[in-house]
Amino acid sequence: MSAARLLVVEGNTAEARARQVAFGGQAASEGYAQLLRELFPGAVTVDICYPADAGANLSDAGGIEGYDGIAITGSSLNIYHGGPEITQQIELMRTAFTTDVPIFGSCWGLQLLTVAAGGAVRRNPRGREVGFGRRIRMTAEGAEHPIFDGKPAVFEAMTVHLDEVETLPEGARLLASNDHSVVQAAEIPVGRTTCWGVQYHPEYPFREMAAIFRRLQPSLMAEGFFADEDEEAAFIADLEHFERDPGNASLAWRHGIDGAVIRKDVRTLEIANWITHQVLPGRARRSRG
Repeated sequence: MSAARLLVVEGNTAEARARQVAFGGQAASEGYAQLLRELFPGAVTVDICYPADAGANLSDAGGIEGYDGIAITGSSLNIYHGGPEITQQIELMRTAFTTDVPIFGSCWGLQLLTVAAGGAVRRNPRGREVGFGRRIRMTAEGAEHPIFDGKPAVFEAMTVHLDEVETLPEGARLLASNDHSVVQAAEIPVGRTTCWGVQYHPEYPFREMAAIFRRLQPSLMAEGFFADEDEEAAFIADLEHFERDPGNASLAWRHGIDGAVIRKDVRTLEIANWITHQVLPGRARRSRG
C-alpha cells in the first residue's frame, strides 16, 4: 500500500508565522509536518495548506477526500474575534466534516473544531497556561480511549494558550482535564468524521517552546510569570538545555517534569496514536472499498 496522505492545516497568518521564525522557531505547520514524517518514516506524505492567508484557496470535499488525515496546528488567533482569517478556517473544517477523513487538532486546532462543530470557546478566566500544563488527568473515558495508549494517567505537557473550550459540541466526549482548563482533550464526532483534539502541544520540541517564550517575553513578564528579564532568560536557557540534553535529571527535578514531556516518544503519543488508530485503518478501509 502506498503512503498515507496527510494534510496539515496552518492556523496562523503569514505575519504570525514570520514572527515566530524571527524568534528562532518554525512555522507551526512546518514543525508539525516534520514530526509526522519522523514518527512514520516512509509511511506518510504531508501537504500543508494556509487557510488564514488572504486569497487562500480552500479545498472542497472532493479535494479533502484525497487525504487520509487532517492535522490542525496551534495559532496566535482568538476565535471569538472573527474575521476572514478565522471564518475561512471554520468553513474548511465544516467542509471536512462532510467527509470521513479523521482530524486531529492541537490547541487552536481543538478550539477550531469545537466552534465549527457547534461548541463555544472563551478567554480563560484563569489567564494564560504556558510552559508545562500541570497534572493533566484522564477522565474515565479518556483512560479507555486509544488517544492515550501508553500515556501515564496523570501527566504534564507542553502548552501555551490564553483561550479554552467553554462548551463542547453535542455528542463530544471529555477525555482529559486539569485545574486550569476543564477541556484538555476531547473526541468530537461530527458529520461523517471523528475529531480528536488536545489543548496542549504534543508536537512541540523544547526548542519551539523556547522560541515562543522569546516571542512572548513582554507579555509573560507583565502577566507575572517572571520577576524580570534575567529570570525569564534562565527559563528559556533551561528549555534549550532540555533540547540538547533531555535526560538531564537535575533540570527535570527543578521543573517538576518527567518522561511524559522529556521523552519524545511519550510526548508525541497522542499524535502517533491518531495515525495508528484512525488514519491508517481508515486508509485501509478506503483502499478495500
